[in-house]
Amino acid sequence: MKLIVNWLLSATALLAVAYLYSGVVVTSFTAALLAAAVLGALNMVVRPILILLTLPVTVVTLGLFLFVINAMLFWAAASLLSGLDVRGFGAALVGSLIYSALQLAVDFVLESLFPN
Repeated sequence: MKLIVNWLLSATALLAVAYLYSGVVVTSFTAALLAAAVLGALNMVVRPILILLTLPVTVVTLGLFLFVINAMLFWAAASLLSGLDVRGFGAALVGSLIYSALQLAVDFVLESLFPN
């Protein structure tokens, strides 16, 4: 149940990103659901590999390169899907920052609804 609620709230957060920032366009809630699933899969599979490969750069930049990795994954999800449009890398960076902030709120809500 927690996974389904997390998926729905993540899709809603993605719609909120599109509403708050004009550089990200989501065509429908169905597209947002699919995009949230793809973003979750990319973050689960590809992100750890990218973090490991870019560890020296991440250390030198004191962790700021992680923002670039998040933006690249956000941009990659948009290139894989037709219902999510990101207008350039700068838009991917801003969109991923807003999405990450909203995901923190989603995680807080899920922890209050489904305590361990």
